[in-house]
Amino acid sequence: MPTTRERPPEITALGAEPGGLPYSSDGPTAAPLSTDKLTPEALSDELTPAPTLGSLPVGARLILRCRADWRAAAVAGFEPDRGRVVLSVASPNGHTYRVRRPHDSPLAHDGHLPVLGEGQWRAGLAHYDVRW
Repeated sequence: MPTTRERPPEITALGAEPGGLPYSSDGPTAAPLSTDKLTPEALSDELTPAPTLGSLPVGARLILRCRADWRAAAVAGFEPDRGRVVLSVASPNGHTYRVRRPHDSPLAHDGHLPVLGEGQWRAGLAHYDVRW
């Protein structure tokens, strides 16, 4: 079976680069960064805003500092009129409950895992019932 190296006419009509996919010149373009502050710290400060609880989407998982220990939680919703985020928290005995925290609460990250609170969460993580 012979193979052809010609491009289909519909791809050629769309204005594709040779050997590539169609492109669009009206898409968003990034503003060039100034070259005088190209340190890794400056780049990370310019490109990523400070993480807050309000920046997480509904359903996002995180670790939450409670009174006695650290617990697994998920973002359940937002209360924009009050500026709060509703969290669904897993209790060690198998139940869940909801807490509300300000949307501008700062988050720390341990790898890709958001952590809300201060301290070492790995040492004080709640022990969940493993029967379920």
